[in-house]
Amino acid sequence: MRQMKFSTAAAASAILVSSWNINPCYSFAPTSQRVRTTTPSLSSSITVEDVVGTSIPNIPLPPNPNSLDDKGIVPPKLDNEPPKLGTIMKMLPKDTWEVDTAESLKYFAIDMAAVITSMGFLNAVVTSDNYHNLQMWQQAAAVVPLQILTGFAMWCTWCIGHDAGHGTVSKDTKWGKIVNRVVGEITHSMVCLTPFVPWQLSHRKHHLNHNHLEKDYSHQWYIREGYDDLHPAIQLAHSTRMLFIPFLYFVYLFTGVPDGGHVFFYGRMWEGHSNEEKLDAALSVAVSMATAGTLWANMGTADFAVVCMGPWVVMSFWLFMVTYLQHHSDDGKLYTDDTFTFERGAFETVDRNYGKWTNRLSHHMMDGHVVHHLFFTKVPHYKLEAATLALREGMKERGQEHLYKLVDTPDYSQEILKQFNDNWFFVDEKQVVREFE
Repeated sequence: MRQMKFSTAAAASAILVSSWNINPCYSFAPTSQRVRTTTPSLSSSITVEDVVGTSIPNIPLPPNPNSLDDKGIVPPKLDNEPPKLGTIMKMLPKDTWEVDTAESLKYFAIDMAAVITSMGFLNAVVTSDNYHNLQMWQQAAAVVPLQILTGFAMWCTWCIGHDAGHGTVSKDTKWGKIVNRVVGEITHSMVCLTPFVPWQLSHRKHHLNHNHLEKDYSHQWYIREGYDDLHPAIQLAHSTRMLFIPFLYFVYLFTGVPDGGHVFFYGRMWEGHSNEEKLDAALSVAVSMATAGTLWANMGTADFAVVCMGPWVVMSFWLFMVTYLQHHSDDGKLYTDDTFTFERGAFETVDRNYGKWTNRLSHHMMDGHVVHHLFFTKVPHYKLEAATLALREGMKERGQEHLYKLVDTPDYSQEILKQFNDNWFFVDEKQVVREFE
């Protein structure tokens, strides 16, 4: 037990130190000095014209698709340049943008019922006399399948909170913001012990900088060829990478690696944000802490660990697996300040087919990820499947279907272990697009 604690602490420390060695000048630069500049021909399509409701102001806003139409046929020399959002928008069904509050809340209610039922049954088993009369290995055999089931239900609920974070549970002009906030606090802050507003902040910044070598959030990119020049702590984190998998989400939330703290507010994600915004975010932290504390106090340490934290680890594994695999592929590219645009980054996102029912129960988080990244504040999860089919057809008609990435991944649990072991957070230098000819 002591050895395990030491290994975990050492690994967390290594990752924490690594976060201070990525780009310290960038991390501590004032917001006004970190604005990306590019040449006019390569300028990003990110604008501040598309006003999107969010509980945290002062965040760069997503592009306005109606103002970004590259009309006409794609010239041969530009067939590797993704279409702009206005063009893509015309490929999709007209009802893609319809956010139905009642439909969203239906999925919310179903997933909450699944969590309550599965966790309630797990708790009934763990607190029964029959369970306590079993040997330890028999107890494990009895609860592990239920923990996996409950953890998956929590993951599905997390996906509903993900919609809430993007404002796509409701667009009601009067109650929409409140509905999104309440759903987000219940699904994320309470069920998944993930403070909703801090997560919403870092996740929005991830979407605005997807596949940017230095500015992406949720991902920490290192150039493989530069391994020998990395800090020893980063090399240690790499060498112990497989031990981290059960703890990665915990490390991400609590230590602030690599984005900044989601429980304690420090790091690059909080630069330029006011105390008022942090106070709003602190409410989400308070909800998570109160939920965990109440359950722990009433259940006791052992039952809380088995009934709540066991499934939480399963949920966090799903989150890590999906996040990693949607943004890592053998032919994936990363961009720099000189080459990044919103559309280029979005088309480096990967759609993955985990299987019909896994996709559906996960609200098409995996097989509708490209469309989600293109219109992350516009399309609810129940519109992603049809929109993705239309996107594929539209790209085919333009002769650009090669830009869309789809990978069948039926053996997803094996795939994540293989990919993380082989690649960790490394990319090859040839995958980084630093300039265009």
